[in-house]
Amino acid sequence: MSKLYNTYLELKKKDEEIIYLFKSGIFFIALDDDAYTLSKFFHFKITNLTDTIVKCGFPCSSFDKYSNLFLLHNLKVKIIELSNRVIYPLKDYTQTTKITELLNDIKSIDINTLSIQEAYQFIENLKNKVTKINNGDII
Repeated sequence: MSKLYNTYLELKKKDEEIIYLFKSGIFFIALDDDAYTLSKFFHFKITNLTDTIVKCGFPCSSFDKYSNLFLLHNLKVKIIELSNRVIYPLKDYTQTTKITELLNDIKSIDINTLSIQEAYQFIENLKNKVTKINNGDII
């Protein structure tokens, strides 16, 4: 069996009600029972990971859409970042991702080329994003 599936089994032993999504490259992947559950709600295509293990998933670029739907359907979802082996509850993962994006926006700004109006607009946009993150909104 794969390391991914072994991790899945260990997590399911701890809490069967949670749907575990593994971030693998540019996709989020659900396995076995979790794959069937997500397929039932969202009509994801089920494919084989191995001869005995099924999976489904969606691209990371669709995360905001599906995270909102998970919340709407009261699905208990946790995200497993395979790169650093961290498990996030859905809202924590969303906030961490949004904070990282916000910091990247700040790092990418070239203050030497901004007009006063552009600087003001940038600060206003940052304020709005921080407010949404602080309120737990998904932006």
